[in-house]
Amino acid sequence: MPTLERFSTESLRDLVVTFRDTVKAHAGGLNRLNVYPVPDGDTGTNMARTLDAVVTEMETADADDLDATCDAISHGSLMGARGNSGVILSQIMRGFATTMKSMTPDSDERGKRFADALQAASAGAYQAVLKPIEGTILTVVRESAEAARTASDDGGSLADVVRTAREAGKRALDNTPEQLQVLKDAGVVDAGGAGFLLLLDSALHVVAGDPLPEAEKDDGTGGAVAAAFDAPAPERSGALKVGGAGEVDVADQRYEVMYFMDLLDERIEDFKQGWGAIGDSIVVVGGDGIWNCHVHTNDIGAAVEVALDLDGRPKQIRVTDLFEEVDDEHAKREAAMTGDRSASPSAPQPAAAGAGLPPVTTAVVGVCSGDGLVELFAQLGVQGVVTGGQTMNPSTAELLDTVEHVNAQQVVILPNNKNIIPVAEQVNALTTKAVVVVPTRSVAEGLAALIVYDPEATSAANGTGMVEAAASVTTGEVTQAVRDTNAEVGAIHKDDWIGIVKGDGIVSCAPDLFTTVVGLLDEILDDDSELITVITGDGADAATTESIEGWLGDHHGAVGVEVHDGGQPLYPYLFGVE
Repeated sequence: MPTLERFSTESLRDLVVTFRDTVKAHAGGLNRLNVYPVPDGDTGTNMARTLDAVVTEMETADADDLDATCDAISHGSLMGARGNSGVILSQIMRGFATTMKSMTPDSDERGKRFADALQAASAGAYQAVLKPIEGTILTVVRESAEAARTASDDGGSLADVVRTAREAGKRALDNTPEQLQVLKDAGVVDAGGAGFLLLLDSALHVVAGDPLPEAEKDDGTGGAVAAAFDAPAPERSGALKVGGAGEVDVADQRYEVMYFMDLLDERIEDFKQGWGAIGDSIVVVGGDGIWNCHVHTNDIGAAVEVALDLDGRPKQIRVTDLFEEVDDEHAKREAAMTGDRSASPSAPQPAAAGAGLPPVTTAVVGVCSGDGLVELFAQLGVQGVVTGGQTMNPSTAELLDTVEHVNAQQVVILPNNKNIIPVAEQVNALTTKAVVVVPTRSVAEGLAALIVYDPEATSAANGTGMVEAAASVTTGEVTQAVRDTNAEVGAIHKDDWIGIVKGDGIVSCAPDLFTTVVGLLDEILDDDSELITVITGDGADAATTESIEGWLGDHHGAVGVEVHDGGQPLYPYLFGVE
């Protein structure tokens, strides 16, 4: 292919898609590199999902319109960022796109604009982090940008500038273990920096036709990066020392808290300082009143209250127990070596409630079935999960036992099924705790309610907000008919797939699963829809899920899509539309 002299709108879009696809291919290897600040093993996944959101947003923009393309990249990056690495990557993409937006068709800038874009990306990444630490993705981006600027000032072509940036980035990445002792101890390089380097690999592929790097094959041992999980873990009290001269104490915090926030721009520095007093690994990106926020902390409630005290409005709150993820990863690797599956916390275990969790003002008890849903509920702060749902309605005694064991004197119950609501409503009279039932009729409604859950608010206040959030969601589900019958959609035969909308009954039916799903989606999506959550269960398969995502992209490209593996029985697909 001919070497490009400058980026056009088409080649910029090609770069973003290539970067997304390359990160997806390398996600497993990047996950296995992730050891800082804890080995949560999701850097590649978070970067890939962030870029998925960018591409989805970009595809809604006019393919010939540079301004619209760059605006879509910026907005998709902000709204789709996942995890610490994804949030920093989003700021890199926003800085890059904002600079590329100023390109003109008749400009003869060779590599200057690309160098400018990398410098803007670096500046944006550093600005997003309250306490920048060298030896991370920040260093790799900065040194790449500095090399690109030098090459551009020396009159280098676009290909020269990109290649020079990539070479400098590789040197910076290789040096990250010398800057962060935790990487050196584990024998790995920084995962986020490795992910960013794939952007420069993708740029070289688009600009000069260089081959893309092949993804590391996982033979089950984790290859050279397996040592990341064998390195001594830092004590959970005190701090982890990293860096060289002027060492930085990174507090060993238990919880990762993320949310979007509406807050006036002039108050964002106060917000960062407030978070700085309660946690670390702080990343805040955005602008024009909309922010994507990430922190590691031991105080979940305070992480939310900082926003509220500044008249901010947090939403889509996500909480992850980092210690639990570390323990799970070590246990899984130990189980793989010993063949003892019971050593892994991810192996099926009896439902538990509140074990080892900190006290909160209000705890949530949720009903669901499926390992994926149990994990997802835990990530959203649920302290007690009762196994149940359609055909497996838990008893009042089971709900009561879970309520008694959560670490709070006030409790919200999410039944997530209409048949469980009246059972849940009996619990309050049987306990000294204050129990509020939010009458969720589906898992999708329960997930929507959890978005506004505040563990430090009262059960009454939580109940009011969670009821409103659940009511704002349109839900649908797909299952198989167990007998012949007739409905408004026509004759239904045993084993046909049927699509059911809460409140509207059966809205689609077909022998084919995908056809039934499309019929259901046509009923629950409209021009006002902003986000659809897809929860896969038994009977779902990768090909059908991919087809569903493709259909959504073709027919509702402006709607954000989140796919979660729920593992629920009987219903291969559950949907929630906001």
